Amino acid sequence: MKVLAIDTATERCSVALRVDGQVVERCVDTARGHADLILPLVQEVLAEAGVKLAALDGIAYGRGPGAFTGVRVAIGVVQGLAFGADLPTAGVSDLAAVAQQIARPADCILVCMDARMSEVYWGTFICEAQTELVIATSGESVGPPDSVKSDAMLPTVLVGTGFGAYPQLAAPFGSLPVHPALLPRATEIARLGEALLREGRGVPAREAQPVYLRDNVAVAKRPA
Repeated sequence: MKVLAIDTATERCSVALRVDGQVVERCVDTARGHADLILPLVQEVLAEAGVKLAALDGIAYGRGPGAFTGVRVAIGVVQGLAFGADLPTAGVSDLAAVAQQIARPADCILVCMDARMSEVYWGTFICEAQTELVIATSGESVGPPDSVKSDAMLPTVLVGTGFGAYPQLAAPFGSLPVHPALLPRATEIARLGEALLREGRGVPAREAQPVYLRDNVAVAKRPA
């Protein structure tokens, strides 16, 4: 399969093209400017692989949770590209994309991403032995660090920028390995998105949807 993947949900702007298991990727870590960067990065990976947009089997994208503006950028770009080329789309959890980076068969992974405003996005995943892909074992949540709890399956590894921003998150889990700096990447979004497309779970461009988790996406200004 040929799957393009895009992610702009965090301070990492990332694009990957997965062609028959081989990946071409571009990443830029920046606090802003995702809307200006993303299309040139798409053009770069397509040109390097010698693949036309219309030849793709679908486009995967990081659907969130993440920065409100960043997630909107990805949705808008994916809808434009997919609509023009009549391609299906596949939304992938950014928490799952983080978990997939360090997943090994039988792992139970607790992902916590810094959500700013003294909160984290979090969820738990297991790595399926047969496919080596992560599967959610809980819903995705947002809340203060002390609201994080694992499900009935105790985690075997902790990952995500939430552990870097709030070191106390790891304390209840003893000496488990922690990866506190990992951000989502389009490489893993392409892999997980490819699995969704193979299962026939792709949707038309108009149905590509974000997942914000948080309703209040802006911080109220203090009175002067």
